Amino acid sequence: MNSQTLREARKYEEASETAITETERPQFHLSVRTGWMNDPNGFSFYGGKYHLFYQYYPYDTVWGPMHWGHAVSEDLLHWEYLPAALAPDRLYDRDGCFSGSALTLPDGRHLLMYTGVSRENLKDGGSCDVQTQCLAVGDGIDYEKYEKNPVLDSSDLPEGGSRTDFRDPKIWKKTDGSYCCIVGNRPADGSGQILLFTSANGFDWTFKKVFAENRNRYGKMWECPDFFELDGKAVLLTSPQDMLPQGFEYHNGNGTLCLIGEYDEETDTFTEQRNQAVDYGIDFYAPQTVLAEDGRRIMIGWMQNWDTISFRRQEYKWFGQMSIPRELTVRNGRLYQRPIRELDALRQNKVEYHDVVVSDVLTLPGIEGRRVDMELVIRPENPDMYYRKFAVRFAQNEKYYTSLSFRPAESVLKIDRKFSGSRRAIIHQRRCLVRGNPAELKLRMILDRFSVEVFLHDGEQVMTAVLYTEQEADGISFFADGGARIDVVKYDLR
Repeated sequence: MNSQTLREARKYEEASETAITETERPQFHLSVRTGWMNDPNGFSFYGGKYHLFYQYYPYDTVWGPMHWGHAVSEDLLHWEYLPAALAPDRLYDRDGCFSGSALTLPDGRHLLMYTGVSRENLKDGGSCDVQTQCLAVGDGIDYEKYEKNPVLDSSDLPEGGSRTDFRDPKIWKKTDGSYCCIVGNRPADGSGQILLFTSANGFDWTFKKVFAENRNRYGKMWECPDFFELDGKAVLLTSPQDMLPQGFEYHNGNGTLCLIGEYDEETDTFTEQRNQAVDYGIDFYAPQTVLAEDGRRIMIGWMQNWDTISFRRQEYKWFGQMSIPRELTVRNGRLYQRPIRELDALRQNKVEYHDVVVSDVLTLPGIEGRRVDMELVIRPENPDMYYRKFAVRFAQNEKYYTSLSFRPAESVLKIDRKFSGSRRAIIHQRRCLVRGNPAELKLRMILDRFSVEVFLHDGEQVMTAVLYTEQEADGISFFADGGARIDVVKYDLR
C-alpha cells in the first residue's frame, strides 16, 4: 500500500512534467522527470528492461528530502518515466531515501536496498543524521518497504565506524547463491572505508569485514561504492569527498576513484594494485554499473558536480541529468570507457574530411550542431615538429563557445567553458594529462543539448562537462598555433 507521501509525489510529478517541453531536455541523456536529480540508483535489468532509479526531489530544482525517481529503457538511450518508487515516509527514512542498488530475487521480485536517513536531536541542542540500510521489494513499478527495516544499523558497524556517514549499499549475488553488499562508511580516522556485509537470503545481513580502506589517501568519506569483476580483474569504484589534487589525476572537491586489483571470492578479499580517476572533466560523480544481459558491464554517472550546482538555467523546471551509459573494459591495468554501441543507431548525415591542414582558425562545411557524434584525429603537419597548440571550439556563435585545447609539448588536454554563457565564478576548466604518444591525439566527442563527453584514445580517459549555452550556438571550429593535420568524421544524432 503506497503512503500518502508517495501518492502526493506521484501526483505532483505527473502534473509537473507537462511544463517541460521536449526541446528543453537533453535528447538522449536521461534527465530528471521534474525538479532535482542526483546520484543514479538501482541500475538493474528487470522484466526485460533496464531500470534506473535516481536521487530525486520533485518539488524544487534544488536538493531536498530524497525520493527515488524511476525510469526504464530498452536501449539505455530512450527512457520512459515510471512513477516515483520511494518516498521518505517512515521513521527510519523520514529525512531521505538515499542512494542504493537493486537486483532480482529468485522468486522474481525486484529487491531495492537503500540508505534511510533520520535526523536525531542531540542533548547539546544540535542534531545529526543517522543513516541505516533498508529494503523494499516490488514488481518493477510499486515497492513495499520491508517490515523489518532497517536491516543494518549502527549496531552492525565495526568499532569506530560512523553512524552518520554509513550509506549507499551496492548489492550483488555470488556464484553460490548468497548475497553481498558493500557500503560506504567513515572510520575513526575521519577518512573513508568500504564495509562488506553478507546474507544468505538478501534480507538478513551480517557484517563480514572492512573491504577497502582509504587511510586518508584519496579525499575523506568514500561514497557510492560499486564492485565487479571484469576482464580477469576486480574493480572497485567509489566517489571520495573533499579530495586534494594529485597532479592531473585527481582534482579538488568531490571526485571519482577506480581501484583495480584481485578478488578472492572464498575469503571476500580485495587486493588493490592500481588506481585512477574515472572521469577527468568537470561534471561526473557517483557512477553505478549494471551487468547487461549480453555480458557487458555498463556504467552511468550523475553528470554534475556538487561544487557547481549554481551553474544552471534558472528558467528550467528541471536540474540534473545522467551521463551517456558507457561500456567498460579493463586493458593494460586501466579502466576504459566507450559510449554504448546502441548510440551508433542514432547516427545520421555523415560528414567526413581527411588530412585537413589547420594553421589558424578553420571551419568546415557540414561540421556543426549540438547533437553530434564527432571523431577527431590530430597530428602535426610536419612529423618532425609539433604544433604549439590545437583547439576545437563548439557550442559556438559570435558570443559563446566551449573549447578543448591540447598542447603536445606538455601532453595536456584542457576543457574550458568559461565563455559558454555562465555568469558565475565557478569551476570552468579542467586539465587532463593525456597518456600515450602526443604525436597523434584521438578524440570522440559526444554533444547533446546540455553536455559534452570527450573520449580520448578509444576511452582510455574521459572528460565530461555540462553546458547551458543557448541552443542557437551550434558552430564548431578548429584552431592551430603551428601546423596541425586533422581527420574529422561527424554524425548528427537523432
